[in-house]
Amino acid sequence: MSDEELHAIRIHLDRILAERGMTLTELSAQVGITVVNLSVLKNGRAKAIRFSTLSRICEVLQCQPGDLITHDPTEPT
Repeated sequence: MSDEELHAIRIHLDRILAERGMTLTELSAQVGITVVNLSVLKNGRAKAIRFSTLSRICEVLQCQPGDLITHDPTEPT
């Protein structure tokens, strides 16, 4: 794995979805992006996220970006 692929960003979409009682499919329909792209994000394989997408996810899930994304420098993926 190259240094570019190592990062310490953690995505907590699965936890937020469970707390809201929402499925990835439901979120996909409400946000307007594919289930596949949400799955890539949820599983920590995304290399980037547009602010417009992050904003829409936060609107739908009624949360803040910091609820979804954290930085854990002790454990790079």
